[in-house]
Amino acid sequence: MPRRTATMLASTLMLIALLCAGVFIPVPYSEMSPGPTVNTLGEHDGEPVLQISGHKTYPTTGHLNMTTVRVTSADYKMNLVEAVYGWLAHDNKVVPHDTLYPDGKTEEESTQENAEEFSQSQESAKVAALEELGVPVQSWVIVSTVVKATPAQGKLHAGDVIKAVDGTAVKEPADVAKLVTKHKPGQDVVFTIVPAKEQAAAEKERRAPAKTEKVTIRTAESDDSGEKRAIVGISAGTDHTFPFTIDIKLADVGGPSAGLMFALGLYDKLTPGSLTGGKFVAGTGTIDDDGKVGPIGGIEMKTIAARDKGAQYFLTPADNCATAARDVPEGLTLVKVGTMNDALEALKDIRSGDTADLPQCTAKS
Repeated sequence: MPRRTATMLASTLMLIALLCAGVFIPVPYSEMSPGPTVNTLGEHDGEPVLQISGHKTYPTTGHLNMTTVRVTSADYKMNLVEAVYGWLAHDNKVVPHDTLYPDGKTEEESTQENAEEFSQSQESAKVAALEELGVPVQSWVIVSTVVKATPAQGKLHAGDVIKAVDGTAVKEPADVAKLVTKHKPGQDVVFTIVPAKEQAAAEKERRAPAKTEKVTIRTAESDDSGEKRAIVGISAGTDHTFPFTIDIKLADVGGPSAGLMFALGLYDKLTPGSLTGGKFVAGTGTIDDDGKVGPIGGIEMKTIAARDKGAQYFLTPADNCATAARDVPEGLTLVKVGTMNDALEALKDIRSGDTADLPQCTAKS
């Protein structure tokens, strides 16, 4: 065989081998890409996203779109060719697998966590909107989860309202841990609770709970590294009683990042006039009960999704501004917000057309 032919054959075989390696050898990366964006003022799958009954609502115009990010599943094994393609593609982002699925989380665990965060974001959005409107909302400290094989299992249940610990009234979730950890492992702690079923019945009938119970639990020792402390095996959270019914209907979405847009959509429906003035506004950001807007992941993918859908303005959490400003889709204005009130002030300028002083994101913000 001529040397030139042999060299070409060897090179071809090596190229094939490299391509095969690129296709079949997995790499520890995952991919993010722009996901669906939904108008919180409109409908999704044939029904309104925001449904309010028992209170007057008003017509709305324009868009207040929440945005999402698509990610490869926890079990998906990306190969080298896909990773290189993702790195080169403008609309995709390849990141270390552990960034999306830390601590070896499975797909099921990640989905469950995202669902819980999404549910909590809806509750906080309702509270933030009503607080901004001056509508009182009752809040309760509840048992959020009970860890298996811990002292609390079978004694406390998700949804139980925690009124007091050792006779000391509980006002916020952090109080529960503080009071429990005053004990040494092996000591008893007494919870005063309203059982979840009784609380649900009271809320449905618009009355105060009829009874409380005292539950005694012997603390165990935490298995965390470092200082040993007393635990009972629960996490505490907050639940609310609203003066009228608010439902948020949006399936197949997880995580807390739609909180701000849900809150603004509710505010718009509960007030006369249009928040957007008919403009197309999208955005993202977590929100807490006090209306503070927090950062989210995948901001670059969300701005692309918003602009592709037609958004003119994008409400951007202040802590995400610097990252988002590095690559702004043409025709999209990034508006910096740190609270719900910031967003309402920005929307006031947007609907009036007076946008010269909008707090825009910059690479240094």
